[in-house]
Amino acid sequence: MEQRTIVDEIRFQLKNGKMTVRLIILNVFLFAFIRLVGFIEGLFFNTMWGLRLVNFPTSLYQFLTNPWTLISSIFAHVSLGHLFFNMLFLFFAGSMYEQIFGSKKLLITYFAGGIIGNLFELFACMILPDFFPPHFVLGASGAIMAIFTAIAVYRPQTPIYLFGIIGIPIYVLALFFLAKDLIGIGASDEIAHFAHLGGAFFGFLSVQKIHSNSNILNQLNGLFKKNQNGNFVKKRRFKSDEVYNAEKRAKQERVDAILDKISKSGYESLNREEKDFLFNQGNS
Repeated sequence: MEQRTIVDEIRFQLKNGKMTVRLIILNVFLFAFIRLVGFIEGLFFNTMWGLRLVNFPTSLYQFLTNPWTLISSIFAHVSLGHLFFNMLFLFFAGSMYEQIFGSKKLLITYFAGGIIGNLFELFACMILPDFFPPHFVLGASGAIMAIFTAIAVYRPQTPIYLFGIIGIPIYVLALFFLAKDLIGIGASDEIAHFAHLGGAFFGFLSVQKIHSNSNILNQLNGLFKKNQNGNFVKKRRFKSDEVYNAEKRAKQERVDAILDKISKSGYESLNREEKDFLFNQGNS
């Protein structure tokens, strides 16, 4: 059996892997590229233009002259430690998000959360320049906060095990991060707290949108069904309201329990009966 090289594995993951893994690979590649450019610059030119070309500036003029940094900065990191901890967070939060919402929504949330986070940091410097002088922003933290907050809002009781031992609901950890960023505003810790808050804000809004659409679809599904021609017709009910509502609640509780199981252990952890039940509910 032919063994894959590291390069072969990276190519395979970029082509067929999960979106979480692809995003991590892109972050690592850009970090390595920036480091290589920085090494060459320092060796021959003694400059740092390579890093400045990907950092997001919170000066409006500099941003308008370097608009691509709105995106490039959410893949750039200042140090190996910065990269490692962000990618570790992205791996766990991204994998969980991808199981619940899918790879396409993960990609959208990553980009939108990072972009909105950068804009929050920019607006803070524009509105309160005396408190927040112009600086540069880089890192995937805003994007990751959007992903993590979306999970915390959508599945607030999902357990997170600290150090693999202590289990706490994910919403508690999300509130901790929120409080940490709110308290840290204005501190000289070189952390873009507004970028984190902007990402979290988008994550919250994105899930509110999903909840809103789900409620509308559930209401329509409760009133109408498709006939053999694919047209919607009003459902006829021969049960009392009490019986109908009780059955509906029981089915919804069963669906929630199965979705919680998927969020914790993945779709493959379901047994055949659970998969059939979920499929039937999706097509009812």
